[in-house]
Amino acid sequence: MEDVYKICPVYKNEYITFRQTIMEDSKDLLRCYSDEKAVPLFNSDNCHGDDFYYNTLEKMKKAIGFWKFSYENRYFVRWTIILNSTNEIIGTIEMFHRTAEDEFNHYGVLRIDLDSKHENQKIIDAILEIVNDNFYNLFDVNVILTKAIPQAKDRILSLTKKGYVPLGKKFIVYDDYFLRVVNYLQK
Repeated sequence: MEDVYKICPVYKNEYITFRQTIMEDSKDLLRCYSDEKAVPLFNSDNCHGDDFYYNTLEKMKKAIGFWKFSYENRYFVRWTIILNSTNEIIGTIEMFHRTAEDEFNHYGVLRIDLDSKHENQKIIDAILEIVNDNFYNLFDVNVILTKAIPQAKDRILSLTKKGYVPLGKKFIVYDDYFLRVVNYLQK
């Protein structure tokens, strides 16, 4: 199995490309992270008070610096999402293998941050297609958890379409999680 923390893979399908987030993305990502309609849909659970609303280039660069540090220390991977048809940066995703002494030990946690213009089923379906095909094996997990608040109608429809179901209880102390279980060894 390849080590995502040694070589971060690039993924591409018909609509989007994922590649590791780099500092040069900061100006384009600022459009997403300063989008007041988008920010409430981001998952900032367990992020020590960071709500992912960055309204200056300096704040965006600081976040990307932290994402780079986190990758180098094997905490999580953050990919930039690029719309293939325009080469436009439309957001990011994050994924990590969670290790904890609770019932969610060894679950993957997926965060999806999209600008409000691209928070739609077509884009989210494309994101989940890449995630479902690659991330179970890449992160050595059988379960992926992701958050979708009730207002995120398109996200919830895409999650359901792609095999995610409501968790039905709190994830640690947080609500609104969906999960998808797969035995990646059978793939």
